[in-house]
Amino acid sequence: MSNLDQQPTDQPDKKLLLFNLGALGVVYGDIGTSPLYAVRECFHGKNPVNPTPENVLGILSLVFWALTLVISIKYLLFLMRADNRGEGGILALLALLTPTRHLSPTQRRFLIPLGLFGAALLYGDGVITPAISVLSAVEGLKLATPALQGYVLPITVLILVSLFLFQSRGTARVGAVFGPVMAVWFATIALLGISGILRAPEVFAAVNPLHGARFFMENGQGAFRVLGSVFLVVTGGEALYADMGHFGPRKIRLTWFTIVLPSLLLNYFGQGALLLVRPGEVIEPFFNLAPRWALYPLVALATLATVIASQAVISGAFSLTRQAMQLGYSPRFRLIQTSSEEIGQVYIPTVNWVLMLTTITLVLSFGSSANLAGAYGVAVTTTMVITTLLAFFLMVKRWHWRVAAAGSLAGLFLTFDIPFFVANLLKVTHGGWFPLAAGMVVFSLMITWRRGRELLGQKLQGEEETLQAFIDKLVSNPPQRVKGTAVFMTEHPTGTPRVLHRHLEHNQVLHEQVIILSVLTEEVPRVPAAERVSIAEMPLGFARVIVRYGFMQSPNVPVALRQCAPFGLPIELDLTTYYLARETIISTSRKSGMMRWQEKLFAYMTRNSLRATAFFNIPAEQVVELGQQVEI
Repeated sequence: MSNLDQQPTDQPDKKLLLFNLGALGVVYGDIGTSPLYAVRECFHGKNPVNPTPENVLGILSLVFWALTLVISIKYLLFLMRADNRGEGGILALLALLTPTRHLSPTQRRFLIPLGLFGAALLYGDGVITPAISVLSAVEGLKLATPALQGYVLPITVLILVSLFLFQSRGTARVGAVFGPVMAVWFATIALLGISGILRAPEVFAAVNPLHGARFFMENGQGAFRVLGSVFLVVTGGEALYADMGHFGPRKIRLTWFTIVLPSLLLNYFGQGALLLVRPGEVIEPFFNLAPRWALYPLVALATLATVIASQAVISGAFSLTRQAMQLGYSPRFRLIQTSSEEIGQVYIPTVNWVLMLTTITLVLSFGSSANLAGAYGVAVTTTMVITTLLAFFLMVKRWHWRVAAAGSLAGLFLTFDIPFFVANLLKVTHGGWFPLAAGMVVFSLMITWRRGRELLGQKLQGEEETLQAFIDKLVSNPPQRVKGTAVFMTEHPTGTPRVLHRHLEHNQVLHEQVIILSVLTEEVPRVPAAERVSIAEMPLGFARVIVRYGFMQSPNVPVALRQCAPFGLPIELDLTTYYLARETIISTSRKSGMMRWQEKLFAYMTRNSLRATAFFNIPAEQVVELGQQVEI
């Protein structure tokens, strides 16, 4: 064997270890804190079953096979193959489907709203996860000292406020400690699980799926109701798929099968073993695994772990909002890049404050993690069903699988997705209505904004003439030219922008260099810098420049214009003036393709969206905005 063959040394192993620690903190925070409340809810929740040995083994069997089939097989082994240039999640999956030419108009009208609704539901998860996770950790104080029960809610609110206030500083500063803390957390829950299993090793019999089948036969409708609580063990599945772009599927899979899954199973089985020996410990089986002296340190560690889990979900909401903005499903919000190295680390103040107020309201309204568990799971399981449906069309339309093969695999996934979905629908009256209502609000905003921008674009573009026709008019009637560059921004890569017409009409002058600039968002996560700019030079100093970004990137117009120089179009940015149109939308009674309430909502969203200058990072002192009223 040559020296070249022996090259792999400690360095790649160290990097792999660091990536695995990072994945623990970012990807597995949500699913890793489920042991705090999942088993408890099965035996002490809204629809509990008695902690008999048969029921304990039956529920543990369902937990084992849910983690195996839903997380290990569906998400880790299959869905992570469905990546959009390395990025995962339901919007990335939808972006893979929408350009597919083989989708019929009917399928497109069905799948796009379905995918958007699934994405909208994740915002409901984004407020429930911090609320239930932090609250369930702090509730451990009641076991340590019952006198502290009255302080559980204030401490929880204080932790949540601190968490959301910290968002503006970004996750880069504490990212290095996320992984080690979660490594300690998983080691701790594994050791706690082992201590419980030693009391009743027969608990391992639950691996046999017959115990799960027998549980259903003996408990009937009661078993189906408790399935909504069993689902709590897999609520982080969508989150880990969405976070795939941070670390890549290989590292996420390796971390799952070597650290996370064994630790979770040991802890769940340990809680089950405890209930086999002491059935009366159903109120807090997780904390009862620990000796009394360890309760305070365990509560502190659990609180840290839940804060990290909440951080991952909140960051996911920021990332989802940026994707929605770039894909045209959301108005522009102020977006702050909190890391110069990690493009995924962003902060959106508006989203942050809405999430904080909603999360704190949930904590104060529901009062306990047991009550919040009734609201938890409805949104995630709905998204899981939608993800499976989108994956079926992806297999058939994009991967060209046979319908029978794709249907068989999707059918296998739906055999556990649909029962979980129906079981969680039973929670609607116990709080499950909230994530559905939140999802419907976000979904309505998304489709209203998208439809409004389409109608506005059609109206404005229909009034545009071709750029060549505009230039031909200038040849016969040349205007006064002044030094410098004028950049006229337009959403449409064809035609002459109305703002250019209005500028010439009012000022009777043009700059020596005129750039018609369109910033387009491609349905891929990132566009390489070498492929970002395309230029078409035209007579009389005109040029059309198209700048392309991916939906995970933040546009920067001055930087893009600087990249035009190597293509033979030098631009002096200090002598550049940017011209933008600012439309005032007026809702009228005439037919527009939207309902009247949507017209008014779209007009309100347009008035309150972030100005294009800030969104595109254009120097405000070099901007001229020309207003125009548009009736829809």
